[in-house]
Amino acid sequence: QVQLVESGGGLVQPGGSLRLSCTGSGSILSIKHTGWYRQAPGLQRELVAIIFSGGSTRYAESVKGRFTLSRDNAKNTVYLQMNSLKPEDTAIYYCWGVDYYSNDFWGQGTQVTVSS
Repeated sequence: QVQLVESGGGLVQPGGSLRLSCTGSGSILSIKHTGWYRQAPGLQRELVAIIFSGGSTRYAESVKGRFTLSRDNAKNTVYLQMNSLKPEDTAIYYCWGVDYYSNDFWGQGTQVTVSS
């Protein structure tokens, strides 16, 4: 079993920055791909960014050039650096991972609010 714990959310003004962290524990070596999703009120959960086992990344069009996903394998942690934040980035951000057996794992979510 894998446990994912997020941190780093909060309130920020438009144009500001936040860095989200997601630390994994348990059978973390079974995780194949990992990344972040978000869900705004009244909307479906959407993919924000994913980092594949080989190290390549993919981003939603809406965050390209503003968000950067990285990982520190030694710390079992992935980071989402969010710059130039916009009000439409307001959402609950969920850390996600999938293992080699196609089992999905989710964190509890962290709120990001972009408002003046």
